[in-house]
Amino acid sequence: MKKKLITLVIVAFFIGIIVSPVSDGSIDNDKQTYILENDRELNELLFDRYIKILIKFAHKSSISACVIINDSVGWSKGYGLYDIEKNKPATPDTLYLMASISKTVTATALMQLYDKGLFDLDDDVNNYLPFELRNPKYPDIPITFRMLLSHQSSLASDNSDRLCLSYLPGDPDIPSYPYPWLEEYLTPGGNAYHSEVWSEYKPGEKYYYVNIGYSIIGYLVELISGKNFNEYCKENIFIPLDMTNTSFRLRDHDINKIAIPYFYKAGKYEPNPHYGMLLVYPAASMRTSIEELSHFLIAHMNGGIYKDVRILNESTIDLMHTRHYPDNNKESGYGLGWFVREKAFQKKEIGHSGGWPGVHTQMTFRPEDKTAIIIFTNAYDSTQYLGPIASLAFKLITNALFRMANRLA
Repeated sequence: MKKKLITLVIVAFFIGIIVSPVSDGSIDNDKQTYILENDRELNELLFDRYIKILIKFAHKSSISACVIINDSVGWSKGYGLYDIEKNKPATPDTLYLMASISKTVTATALMQLYDKGLFDLDDDVNNYLPFELRNPKYPDIPITFRMLLSHQSSLASDNSDRLCLSYLPGDPDIPSYPYPWLEEYLTPGGNAYHSEVWSEYKPGEKYYYVNIGYSIIGYLVELISGKNFNEYCKENIFIPLDMTNTSFRLRDHDINKIAIPYFYKAGKYEPNPHYGMLLVYPAASMRTSIEELSHFLIAHMNGGIYKDVRILNESTIDLMHTRHYPDNNKESGYGLGWFVREKAFQKKEIGHSGGWPGVHTQMTFRPEDKTAIIIFTNAYDSTQYLGPIASLAFKLITNALFRMANRLA
């Protein structure tokens, strides 16, 4: 392992030195243009080789990635095979499961209803739900929209994973979902209830990242809008943003165009069936391409607008990209559906990652210079399951894409 780590660091250092401008401006314009053009070709060649090396260290079957500058995609490309058995190469149009990046869309759907004045962030959600949502340890403290969106509701555990109902092959429906299953799962005495679902802290007091909170948000979208959650997102987000191949339901896609979810084990990629999220699908089940997700991210980078289409008010965008409980972490926190990182001596970053069986994704933008990157992969989340080398390799891919963004800006 040490040899692999040293090799990876040396490769990163070597490429970092070489991939840099060679012109110093001391030659005439024609020669400078010639050198810059050849320098650009060299940079692209080295960059491609670098990414291909990192993919192997990161244990990824394929990667699709893009760089966004201001309001457009400045670079995009696919690497590796999204379907090894059928030898299908990844492209910017390959569809991937998003995992938790889905939460940014779910939050956007709810905040569109906020824009219409249909609720206030500090409203008690019990005024909108057909059951009482309360931490039984603090029955008199309301749980608000702001708390759910920021993972501050005192929901503390996704033990639905242990019920083996969070994901199953295919995309079946459960007639009792979202209601009354959510009531049965979240309220004492319910058939699916377990006390671990609630923390010892008061609502609003501590951050707990849980998927089930976004299942409730998806249900609130349905209740307030009067429409099925997935159909609401199609009508109000996907179609307006020209994301016609994006959906929260597997059944809406041609599975031959979706990256196979792989487990990396003993030097081999083991394929797994495509699966649907049954109980937490608003939190993690969206599938899309980097090309289409770039439209959504550009809208968030540009005050809610993509190509003259507005999906949110600019003030609402600012609310979503602001930490609402900053005392819990001085450097990194959660806004309304988005992670917000503000570390000393570093540029502010806003985005979201995703990890699920066969999935590792990243979407991040820097408002200071209006640059962004999106990375999709179809292998088990390296940061959690594959150890420090794979984790470092993925981080180096992220850094390389931001260096490219700086060159293109």
